[in-house]
Amino acid sequence: SIRALERELDAALFVRSTRRVELTPAGRALLPEARRTLAAARSATEAVAAVQGLLRGSLAIGTMQILPPTVDLVAVLGRFHARHPGVELRLHQAGTGTLLEGVAAGALDLAMVAPVGPVPQGISMRPLGSDQLLVACAPGHRLAGRDQVDLPDLAGEPFIDFQRDWGLRMLIDQQLAAAGVDRATALEVNDIPTLLELVAHGLGIALVPEVVTRHPAAVRYLRLRPPVPTFEVAVATVGDPPASQAA
Repeated sequence: SIRALERELDAALFVRSTRRVELTPAGRALLPEARRTLAAARSATEAVAAVQGLLRGSLAIGTMQILPPTVDLVAVLGRFHARHPGVELRLHQAGTGTLLEGVAAGALDLAMVAPVGPVPQGISMRPLGSDQLLVACAPGHRLAGRDQVDLPDLAGEPFIDFQRDWGLRMLIDQQLAAAGVDRATALEVNDIPTLLELVAHGLGIALVPEVVTRHPAAVRYLRLRPPVPTFEVAVATVGDPPASQAA
């Protein structure tokens, strides 16, 4: 089938050797289009099933680790599975940048993302909720006795940050740059419990959404003075409504 496709396109899609197979430049150019074509074919099958009163197939969902309290993804998935057991659910957790790439390529049907940076062409965003940012610090930190702080008060502090492709990290970078705060990232992590443990042990401070306070940790949370930055969350799809019946 691949060789027939190569003849039709008049281009080699793979470099083949006895030990490995790699995509050619033409193959890399075709890959995202091929994924979109397969996703469209799957959507067509699901559309016919929907007309017959059935919902089948698969649903690939991407999500960030942090979601505002108004977005209870686990409960939504539970209700969806109970109503549509014929749909295979797949869940992928990553940063906003990676998730948007997955939606654009057709690898994900929808994704919960932070609409901070540029949105890929063809992606639709539907707002879901938001959460205010707080400052997290160790109980013995110099700022711990305050009720409120300004972003410039954080200048010179080492930060515990999430990975650079996380929407929350992009938002924090934007807000601190706008406030003229030149900060150093002491440590980068990819999960909430580790970040809070590092903060609790005095290795740095962090900016986190208020929903993070639900996690048990020996840290002190300080409110920011208005205007308070907010962490926005949206669902990203190709098209609104998305082509996939399950989505």
